[in-house]
Amino acid sequence: MSRVAKAPINLPSNVEFKVTDNLVQVKGPNGQLEQQINNLVVINQVENQLIVSPVKENTQSWAQAGTARSLINNMILGTTEGFTKELELIGVGYRAQAKGKVVNLNLGFSHPIDYALPESVIAETPKNTIIILKSIDKQKLGQVAAEIRSYRPPEPYKGKGVRYKNELVARKEAKKK
Repeated sequence: MSRVAKAPINLPSNVEFKVTDNLVQVKGPNGQLEQQINNLVVINQVENQLIVSPVKENTQSWAQAGTARSLINNMILGTTEGFTKELELIGVGYRAQAKGKVVNLNLGFSHPIDYALPESVIAETPKNTIIILKSIDKQKLGQVAAEIRSYRPPEPYKGKGVRYKNELVARKEAKKK
């Protein structure tokens, strides 16, 4: 049984929350998000708290309630504070430059890569080897970071590639003669 679903979600005063059918809408100071939730879950609002509970008392309903609670909590955090991910480029000649809604990447290929960002994601490049991604949608942010990282994931011998900040890469020893 999910223990995540049992924790109530605190609803800040500057956030509007609405549920119609199975569509959850959250509107905050940073923007608005929508999420479809499973019909095995019921959401009740008591004063300034949201309580997510399953329709039936079975394992799958509790699992869906825990998932729905996490999604709604991330929506509320995103619309109030926002989320950030930081990527590091490690390697000779590896560079990135954000130009509006496009991130230009030079990752050692014969051609540069122009990655078009989705609507809700913003990229900054304070240094040419660091990319800071910001968004109110945690799922989209993680997907964009994973797609950028997938162009050149960190390799285990020299450690070159695109990695998340503070990511530990298991290094291997080179072949001995």
